[in-house]
Amino acid sequence: MDITRFHNRINGVFYRAIDPAYRALALSGSRAAGRYSGPDQPTLYLSSSPEGVDAAMRAHRDNRASLEIINVRVVAEKIFDLRDAQALLAAGIDVHDAVAPWQEIVNEGGIPRSWKVRERLESLGFNGLIDPSRKAPGLWHLMLFSWENSQAQVSIIE
Repeated sequence: MDITRFHNRINGVFYRAIDPAYRALALSGSRAAGRYSGPDQPTLYLSSSPEGVDAAMRAHRDNRASLEIINVRVVAEKIFDLRDAQALLAAGIDVHDAVAPWQEIVNEGGIPRSWKVRERLESLGFNGLIDPSRKAPGLWHLMLFSWENSQAQVSIIE
């Protein structure tokens, strides 16, 4: 099956929670390990709505400073949609790997299954993925693995 038929184009406004002290680095990607990234793999985690940011942050509430939500304009090519059963089959991805717990595994020095999902998608030429919210069904997030290239344009909306 031709995997390129599952290359999606994203064009819209997305939302990101940031520590205001790091606003200048808001588009540099995450500074810590995430569901789809090791601590040394910059990944831009965004949500399709402010409600999506709130849902995503439920899993990350700790002693972080108060966060602000910024608006980010994104135009990106080659985005994989984890909500598409045919795409998952074509890419050889088990959705259970994407949604499997990851934080405890990382804390113990392991490699979560979701990092293998990213690895597989990158090997197929994808620049990111659409991830359905586990905390708020119907909402979704956008993860960009590569956004500083001709396949993506990302900018903060002031």
